[in-house]
Amino acid sequence: MSRATSRHRVMLSASGALPPEYEELRGRVRGFLADQVARGRFTPAPDSWMSGIDPDFSRLLAGQGWLGMTIPVEYGGHGRTSLERYVVTEELLASGAPVAAHWIADRQMAPGILRNGTEEQKHRYLPGITRGEKLFCIGMSEADAGSDLAAVRTRAVPVAEGWRITGSKLWTSNAHVATTVVLLARSDEGERHQGLSQFVVDLPHPDVHIRPITTIDGGRHFNEVVFDDAVVGPDALLGERGAGWRQVTQELANERSGPERILSTLPLLLLWAAEVTEDDHEAKAELGRLVTRLTSLRMLSLGVAHELSAGRNPALEAALVKDLGTAFESDVTETIRRLGNRPAPDGDPLGVMLAQAQWHSPAFTLRGGSSEVLRSIVAKGLVGR
Repeated sequence: MSRATSRHRVMLSASGALPPEYEELRGRVRGFLADQVARGRFTPAPDSWMSGIDPDFSRLLAGQGWLGMTIPVEYGGHGRTSLERYVVTEELLASGAPVAAHWIADRQMAPGILRNGTEEQKHRYLPGITRGEKLFCIGMSEADAGSDLAAVRTRAVPVAEGWRITGSKLWTSNAHVATTVVLLARSDEGERHQGLSQFVVDLPHPDVHIRPITTIDGGRHFNEVVFDDAVVGPDALLGERGAGWRQVTQELANERSGPERILSTLPLLLLWAAEVTEDDHEAKAELGRLVTRLTSLRMLSLGVAHELSAGRNPALEAALVKDLGTAFESDVTETIRRLGNRPAPDGDPLGVMLAQAQWHSPAFTLRGGSSEVLRSIVAKGLVGR
């Protein structure tokens, strides 16, 4: 990914293809997943990285060595590259596999703990992430602090035993199956972005209450998490006291830049593409348009992956790719709804998957930062360069 020498030039360039040696890994992952589908182990679904919660399947992937891939060997991981992990991630998303249980732990909390955690925290959590046993959720958003994350009101007060945490988090994905929650709380007074700290809290906890939020399709992956004067030890502090905002924004590069921000609806697109006939010229034209956009977005996402692999923090670039990617995902759903001739699911695979994508699509441009917030980040970043 190149950096512009002039602040008025675009700072993001597309990356080339992955090195050919990664294709052997891709083939193994693809074959494994095809076999799991054939065995009836899972049914492909869109948005499976968010709503496909199956801890047993996560442990099955761990047994293949496909969790904790970038965690160093000394902390129980596999010591592989970010680009190797990218290959595995792409195949999991393309297959619509149920990977939500481990996704947050593997995607952003492993890098976050490696970057900010103590040695004790690294040895406590990272081997379990690699084995698919430590499942994380993130307590960031609140009722009055969604896109405006700096407005969080959950407080962490020092006490003799460590910290007393009071407040509630909203839209916390997969908290009901998580073994650990990482939350952002105000630990000190200060300006909006000051005085915030991160904490790692093991679950279940007697004073942490998890309440389900049922989505429009009847599913459950969102939750409200209430901290009712929950006391945790001093070792629950993650990183530096008061540095929570800096740490969270570093994590957002991992959260926003992955291929899940462009591939949530790829299983639907693949299924529809198989039905498009030679004489349906409008559908062929739309399919070509979508595939072209997907190809460009994938190259940009790979560019961010290369930056992360080099140890840099491409937060602005990740925000740009996330904004473009989630708009594309919604466009896939709307295009297939308009041209797919599926008024109701009626049990056919494309109709069922289209209905699932329509139920989930309103969240595409909200989670991980709304489109408006992301565009503000990009605009301010461009002015600053």
